[in-house]
Amino acid sequence: MGILRQVAEYLYIKKPDPNQEKTQWMKYMHGINRISIFVFLFAMLVLLVRYVILPLFR
Repeated sequence: MGILRQVAEYLYIKKPDPNQEKTQWMKYMHGINRISIFVFLFAMLVLLVRYVILPLFR
């Protein structure tokens, strides 16, 4: 369940663990992971609209 907890923290659903070590490199890594998750979710939304919702209106 550690992976799901980390994804929830990236998406601002769950507060981060206050006891976790915070280094500058960890902040960079988490920032890049957060960006990649948001880009992935945006791409899934675009695919959903393009291949599922738009054909319903044609």
